[in-house]
Amino acid sequence: MLLGTYNPKLDEKGRLILPAKFRARLAPGLVMTRGQERCLFLLPMDEFGRMYEQVRQAPVTSREVRDYLRVFLSGASDEVPDKQGRVSIPLMLREYAGLDREVAVIGAGTRVEVWDRAAWEAYLAAKESAYSDTGEQIFPDLAF
Repeated sequence: MLLGTYNPKLDEKGRLILPAKFRARLAPGLVMTRGQERCLFLLPMDEFGRMYEQVRQAPVTSREVRDYLRVFLSGASDEVPDKQGRVSIPLMLREYAGLDREVAVIGAGTRVEVWDRAAWEAYLAAKESAYSDTGEQIFPDLAF
């Protein structure tokens, strides 16, 4: 499981050094694509395959399905981290997520998300207040 928040910096070539805790899971390769809320998703290859199979089974007669597939897949880039754990983020994806130098890399269970650090901090500040209120609605049978 991919967990935690890290704050690496992009280098001048637009490369991200993956946090050490994520490297083993992502070392064989990953797919980088647009996420929601202007972040990037970094998906291990097997997770991307699982997601793609689910999406592929959706009816292409649905405009929403076609739109989602186009946005999700047209921005996808398969990458293999180098020996130092670095991956290049294509310019198109850096522009989509508004990434410059300061980034937040978060583990979101089955995927990694890459955010502009200021955008992540603003998002987290806006959502934290509702966090305790929504737990019961989303997971009614989960006891803490």
